[in-house]
Amino acid sequence: MKLDTRSLSHRAQDLLAGQSMPEYLIRQFEGSKDPYDEEANPDGYIGLCVAENKLVSEMVADRLNEIPMVPSSVLGYDAMTGSMRFREQLGRFMGRTFLGREFPPHQISVLAGAGSVLEILFHALADSGDGVLVPTPSYAGFWMDLEFRDELKIVPVHCSSGDDFRLTPELLDRAIADAGRPVKALLFTSPNNPLGMVYSADEIDEILDWARARKLHVVFDEIYALSVFGGREFSSCSARRTSLGEYVHIVWAFSKDFGASGLRCGVLVSENRAVNAAVDAFAYWACCSGHTQYLLGEMISDEVWIDGYITTMTAGLRDAYGRLTGLLDEGGISYVPAEACVFTVLDLRSHLTEQTWEAERELWFKILDEAGVNLTPGAACHNGEPGFFRLCYAGLPTETVEVGSRRLVTLLR
Repeated sequence: MKLDTRSLSHRAQDLLAGQSMPEYLIRQFEGSKDPYDEEANPDGYIGLCVAENKLVSEMVADRLNEIPMVPSSVLGYDAMTGSMRFREQLGRFMGRTFLGREFPPHQISVLAGAGSVLEILFHALADSGDGVLVPTPSYAGFWMDLEFRDELKIVPVHCSSGDDFRLTPELLDRAIADAGRPVKALLFTSPNNPLGMVYSADEIDEILDWARARKLHVVFDEIYALSVFGGREFSSCSARRTSLGEYVHIVWAFSKDFGASGLRCGVLVSENRAVNAAVDAFAYWACCSGHTQYLLGEMISDEVWIDGYITTMTAGLRDAYGRLTGLLDEGGISYVPAEACVFTVLDLRSHLTEQTWEAERELWFKILDEAGVNLTPGAACHNGEPGFFRLCYAGLPTETVEVGSRRLVTLLR
């Protein structure tokens, strides 16, 4: 039923007129009403399009349940960007596990999820109509994070499969030249979503040098920093410089590495005092609850448990990825090899009737309607070429992912 929005503000009308939620997520919510069950519903829907790590849910929940009673002190007001205690705990934890060095609490902000961090950070960095460079293929949610409320314009930097999706300074310069608007920042995801690619230290240096030479802000989304299971180690931008300086900022959250997207806790690390002050001023509308901060702070302060968790978590991802790719190899389905995260990208160009976005959409619907499997289509990731689909293999039990993969193989054969 079409909404009558005439009584709403122009802001609300504009928002609702746009496609704020990607179509694959709309179909995910619809399909979830008829989920696959080995016995009760063997032909049911299997959604392989949501980037969550449900493989660790019980492990994380068990640890949180062991935490003693929450103190009454967390019930009151505290700093809008997180309690001092929690930010100190985050500084130690992040520095020890992936940042390479410890940041003080005044350079750390805590908000209600990575999406809120990105929205508020870019609200402080750029004005309405300004451009933000985003290499593609990309996480689909960046468009919602930056365009709908901040009124910015994402300028895609299309990377090519023929060059292994490598991002180069030449591509970045060309995107700025063709943007047709001021470009204020680069949003760079490392490890890469949706490719599951881990960038080398040299590649991180190249990005840092390029942005510094142009005095552009560069925001490193390192939300999958701990979810690395391949041969290449993760290299944080903070480990490549003795100081981030005024133009480099890091975003992380508990949603991916800890499979805790429902707890809504995102983190910003920045040495820019003005940025931190602006984020603090906007944080009132996106605070993380004191209860959540306390629980997560206690969890990450248990270093013995954290070290064991990371080992177990990455081993689980490695096993799930190996089982998936074994089925794909056996079924003759091409994919882009991954080293991190919770997904891989399938190369289904040979299954398109023609190399067009219309043909990609037709194939997506064919897989969805005939196999009952939902993948993230390449168009949602703003790919530069049709035919690539993201498959998330950790959001459901591995056995269910295998059933969905076999359905996919059978259909495409």
